[in-house]
Amino acid sequence: MIGIPSAVAAATTYYVSPTGSDSAAGTKSAPWATMAHAQDIAKAGDTVYFRGGTYAYTHANSDCSSQTAKVDAITLSKSGSSGSPIRYWAYPGEKPVFDFSGVSDDCRIKGFDVTASYVHLKGLGVTGVPQNNDLNHESWGIYVAGSDNTFEQLDLHDNMGPGLFIQKGGGNLVLNSDSHDNYDPYSSSGAGSNADGFGAHIAAGYSGNMFQGCRSWWNSDDGFDLINAKSSVTIDHSWSWRNGYVPETTTASGNGAGFKAGGYGGDYETGGAKHTVRFSVAFANRSAGFYTNHHTVANDYFNNTSYGNHPDFNMLGVDSNGDAVGLGKLRNNVAYTGTLTSNMSGTDSAYNTWNLGITLSDGQFQSVSTSGWDAARLSDGSLPVLTKLRPAANSDLIDAGTDVGLPYNGSAPDLGAFETG
Repeated sequence: MIGIPSAVAAATTYYVSPTGSDSAAGTKSAPWATMAHAQDIAKAGDTVYFRGGTYAYTHANSDCSSQTAKVDAITLSKSGSSGSPIRYWAYPGEKPVFDFSGVSDDCRIKGFDVTASYVHLKGLGVTGVPQNNDLNHESWGIYVAGSDNTFEQLDLHDNMGPGLFIQKGGGNLVLNSDSHDNYDPYSSSGAGSNADGFGAHIAAGYSGNMFQGCRSWWNSDDGFDLINAKSSVTIDHSWSWRNGYVPETTTASGNGAGFKAGGYGGDYETGGAKHTVRFSVAFANRSAGFYTNHHTVANDYFNNTSYGNHPDFNMLGVDSNGDAVGLGKLRNNVAYTGTLTSNMSGTDSAYNTWNLGITLSDGQFQSVSTSGWDAARLSDGSLPVLTKLRPAANSDLIDAGTDVGLPYNGSAPDLGAFETG
């Protein structure tokens, strides 16, 4: 008889509940109370289910050494292994919410600090991470420094800083997650200037990080921000809207780009990493829908739709002297209303609506509504199927693109984020 691998045979399922006790057995009928205790016990291949309800935190797990130090409310430092991650999952059909609004430590706060590798968070809510002084740029909902982790079906909102931020590590997948209504009112660089939906400011040497099927809206700074990321990042099938405002208002706040795909500040001479943004949608952001942000290399922008941004595509890059140049390879993109493009001189731009001379109108789309994009996700966590900004039946966008090595139907790719058929 073929033996069962020991890692599989030894896998155990545990349970945590807001009404549990860490002195209990960790079973469904006798759950634990905290993630910290679950991490002490769980090992590679195990699953820890969190029952619905609120897990409220009032303090970090270490003291602030200064007002500018960083502390964690939850530190995930125990790693799983390849093929056998440690899973911290919402119990099916229930929503556990980790609420950090009561944390009073007087320094920078991470709700979750994930230094481990091969862990999988799924179905959790993360909210309320505060700023308790005005000496720092931001706090963070989830701060990632490990590799090969999966962050799936997370709801990250009302944090005083980015919902999820990757500082280093490779092979991390942020899948089918939402980040919204994040605002940093006490930022030392100005109110609202650092609360992105998702951020990845990764050092060199960490490849394979991806955001897939994610949504970002009503964040005070940018929807997705890759500034200072010196390892390649892919953003795939994701949506970003109404960023750059105090959440749920029209009061201007931070930068307000939908997808800020790179940039290095004043560091123009150390090379750069090529990022890819594909099959994604930006609309009604305060500034650019898709923005190169003084990047040093040409990113790939394939099959994206930008509607009503200012501008829709801004390809402002820099050369090794810090001089402004247009940078980017753009194929099969749609720009409609708002200001269509800027800083395109020098880019590799072809088979986009502005290159092909396609006359766009509302009738080219099934709908141009900017409401309802936060609709409930499908049962597997994937994006809802909406008519908005999809090509109409006889649209000139259908089969008007060029093959860039990505899947398509018909004789050629459609233009924009949504492929018909």
